[in-house]
Amino acid sequence: MNKRRLLLGLAGLAALLAVTLFAGWWQVDGPGAITPRLPKAAGPPPLAQAAMTLTDHEGRRISPANWVGRPTLLFFGFTYCPDVCPTTLSDITGWLEVLGEDAQDMNVAFVTVDPERDTVETMSEYLDMFHPSIVGYTGTPDDIKKTADFFGVFYDKVKTEGGYTMNHTATVLLFDAAGNFQSTIDYHEAREIAVPKIKKVL
Repeated sequence: MNKRRLLLGLAGLAALLAVTLFAGWWQVDGPGAITPRLPKAAGPPPLAQAAMTLTDHEGRRISPANWVGRPTLLFFGFTYCPDVCPTTLSDITGWLEVLGEDAQDMNVAFVTVDPERDTVETMSEYLDMFHPSIVGYTGTPDDIKKTADFFGVFYDKVKTEGGYTMNHTATVLLFDAAGNFQSTIDYHEAREIAVPKIKKVL
């Protein structure tokens, strides 16, 4: 009798455990799972709202609003940058080479944070070292400040012995063809992570 009760108790316990496990699966991984609503990516406003204009490295005045229609990679830096900027531009060159012909369907913008030294001619000569799809942009100090503020980019002039350098945000910003911010690509982010991010907006 006791043995029978013990068996019935174990059977009931097993059934309860099975029901509990099934309910957990249903709510977490099964049809009853609740899909969380991910918050919209925080970041700069749409490119269409950009009211400022810059001068590209061929001397043309262009607004970031003109980039709407094609995906955009945007990086802020300066030509006298000792390491971060040439490294990032080399990384961007590598990403564009992986994309091949698809790279021609993108805007790739390098905006200076040092307009005092980065003239049109300086930008043009500097960018000869990198992928031909990269377009340099300069302007007046006011142009650059308005642009950096719009995109939420930090920069600051730092005095050094015999001159100055610039501290600045080292993140690449990625926008889709509609001009909406999609993602960032961090400094030294692995190519196998960066390139798929870009492919998603092509």
